[in-house]
Amino acid sequence: MASVTFDKATRLYPGGTKPAVDQLEIEIADGEFLVLVGPSGCGKSTSLRMLAGLEDVNGGAIRIGDRDVTHLPPKDRDIAMVFQNYALYPHMTVADNMGFALKIAGVNKTEIRAKVEEAAKILDLTEYLDRKPKALSGGQRQRVAMGRAIVREPQVFLMDEPLSNLDAKLRVSTRTQIASLQRRLGITTVYVTHDQVEALTMGDRVAVLKDGLLQQVDTPRNMYDRPANLFVAGFIGSPAMNLVEVPITDGGVKFGNSVVRVSRDALAAAADRGDKTVTVGVRPEHFDVVEHGGIAGASLRKDDAADPAGVALTVNVVEELGADGYVYGSARVGGEDHKDLVVRVGGRAIPEKGSVLHVVPRSDEMHVFSTSTGERLSDV
Repeated sequence: MASVTFDKATRLYPGGTKPAVDQLEIEIADGEFLVLVGPSGCGKSTSLRMLAGLEDVNGGAIRIGDRDVTHLPPKDRDIAMVFQNYALYPHMTVADNMGFALKIAGVNKTEIRAKVEEAAKILDLTEYLDRKPKALSGGQRQRVAMGRAIVREPQVFLMDEPLSNLDAKLRVSTRTQIASLQRRLGITTVYVTHDQVEALTMGDRVAVLKDGLLQQVDTPRNMYDRPANLFVAGFIGSPAMNLVEVPITDGGVKFGNSVVRVSRDALAAAADRGDKTVTVGVRPEHFDVVEHGGIAGASLRKDDAADPAGVALTVNVVEELGADGYVYGSARVGGEDHKDLVVRVGGRAIPEKGSVLHVVPRSDEMHVFSTSTGERLSDV
């Protein structure tokens, strides 16, 4: 096995003025499962293809272990790639598909068969070895593609959105199988997806890209708890974090009818920039629903005794998920304009559409960002 290093790796397509991948710097440890995630066009697949040798590197370097592979052809990089469309040979059996790369490499038939049967056992494909791909389901075809990569015993697995062609239920079960398999084999894996839920549930670490630039690389938990900037905050988490621009006031920020205390350091950093507002982030599960006149807690001060604390959220849509639910509504938070908010509520306390909830954010769970630069200011 081996580590992988992107050392300021850059890809600029011919005729382009802006790099598709701009000085990407990531150190991937031996045996680590790293997920590259971001919106369409962010450079994640290009980064993977650069590592695979399918895209030229115009600047910087890429290393696998101690070897500089920046300009090596794909066949000399000791990597195996799993594609989105499976890329199976329709006229070959499952066994022949899985062992084809070894056959081309001149490995003897007995050894090929042994490796194919071992991989098939791991992937629960033993009974399908004599079938053609057309006789398999999408999930089974994906496992065949995984098996073809496994038998090669590469230093690095590369996976380019391998689950995007599967239905929702199968995606959930297959992503669990892939993550479990990777941990069992211990092979360094770089996995590309646009699905941030997939990224958070599978990766040892997650790297978020936007417009070819690395925004943050961290563990799923740290990325969820401490997003580095507004883009990561809005991208990681489902439903997305509520992001609202609010005015700074004495000791905190004005949130509807209340003043919510936030980090003094965050407010000082905003003041140093001359900002009169900050953007606060509150995840749907970090709101409390309060009764009229209810006390929201020591961290919150009512600004007007005549009105309930927090903000009045007009319920537009409710998603009932059984154990809990998500309320989608609008409220006047930091100014005259109404802002869309998402709030998680208990499954037995689902409000009616058109009703009004009074909600307050938990100050110790609020994230504070600079409105002007987007960077994180709080230490939550």
